[in-house]
Amino acid sequence: MKKDLRSHWSLRKMVTRNGMLYPILGFASCVAFLYMSFGDLKLSANFTKGPRFSFVERNGTQFFLNGKPLYVNGWNSYWLMAHSVDESSRPKVSAMLQAGAKMGLTVCRTWAFNDGGYNALQISPGQFDERVFKALDYVIAEARQQGIRLLLSLVNNLQPYGGKTQYVNWAWQEGVGLSSSNDSFFFDPSIRKYFKNYVLTVLTRKNTITGIQYRNDPTIFAWELINEPRCMTDPSGDTLQDWLEEMSAFIKSIDKNHLLTIGLEGFYGPSSPKKATVNPEQWASALGADFMRNSNITNVDFASVHIYPDQWFHGLGFEEKRNYVSKWMHSHIEDCDKELKKPVMFTEYGLSDQNKDFQLSQREQLYRTIQDIIYKSAKKKGSGAGALVWQFFVEGMQEYSDDFGMVPWQSPPIYKLTIEHSCKLARIQGLIQENGNLKQLCSKRK
Repeated sequence: MKKDLRSHWSLRKMVTRNGMLYPILGFASCVAFLYMSFGDLKLSANFTKGPRFSFVERNGTQFFLNGKPLYVNGWNSYWLMAHSVDESSRPKVSAMLQAGAKMGLTVCRTWAFNDGGYNALQISPGQFDERVFKALDYVIAEARQQGIRLLLSLVNNLQPYGGKTQYVNWAWQEGVGLSSSNDSFFFDPSIRKYFKNYVLTVLTRKNTITGIQYRNDPTIFAWELINEPRCMTDPSGDTLQDWLEEMSAFIKSIDKNHLLTIGLEGFYGPSSPKKATVNPEQWASALGADFMRNSNITNVDFASVHIYPDQWFHGLGFEEKRNYVSKWMHSHIEDCDKELKKPVMFTEYGLSDQNKDFQLSQREQLYRTIQDIIYKSAKKKGSGAGALVWQFFVEGMQEYSDDFGMVPWQSPPIYKLTIEHSCKLARIQGLIQENGNLKQLCSKRK
């Protein structure tokens, strides 16, 4: 900004020294303004030509879109906003969204946060970097172009991209923090105000490309409150429950158009009878989160669950882990069918390639198990509403990868399986004949 101000001041001095320069600069400025204005109009016009979107709704245990049940085959690419800050890297974002659409995927989960640090969206409490906000604008606009909806997460329980640790540090640095514990994110009044201000700013943001406020944009499938919340300093779960109730009500007071989920891992809390029979081990019930209690909050529209058997168990073989995943999923679907009466999305699932006995065929087998359970629930009009693999990339993005990430077309069995599952769900929903991409994609796979 200072550099720009100095440039304007230099031009102003030149004009006062030489009156002849004034009309030349005036004409040049006018031409530049018109060029930039029409360029922006052209860009916006291109994005508004995308497919017409309606808001996804919930009725009981099912998602609905345009009056028809909706079942989701999707993926995670957490890095979309971060990779859109620099315009030179935006083609990779576009390529990923295009690739998702070509596989028949319908929802991508990604971060709508980066708190503090490099290319932060929120630089400090209430202070935002417009460059990074424009990157998020681009992600949403480009997703709409490709016919993809976004599940946008609002903060991280973990430290990457700032997370609750950054909020606690801000409060501590400003001398208003009650505690240096990361879990004070959930109970410190000052930090709650920080987060509410962030939420308000994001939900009411007017997209500079589409001109649509985020809260009014059906490209957004749903909001996710927090990625994998835990409050280990209060294993009773009361602290986290109170935070979730307050923040879910706050979001709904601003945005009544979109669905809302929490971002839970799915562990059963200390009051649940399933803590001993379904949780991976005893530690899982002492994390301050409680799947049943948390998901039963009125303003939470659907439950969320993660699937990482190789992270939860270290002494089991692959087949034992796969059998556990089946038990884990059926338990949560049963909970949502019979008690919660809400859809459930398995918003992260993966198998690490760092396991000692890892083979790519194991990843295919596990993913098939997960997708078959979703398909069977969908056929019965059950609550198993979809699953999102963690995570997909395009070539040349190794720095964003982890031991779960993959370029899908470089793993032909996974690529084929993903398309087959998209087509199976599309047939249940009766979408193939009315969607040109699906018609072409699925006609070869009857």
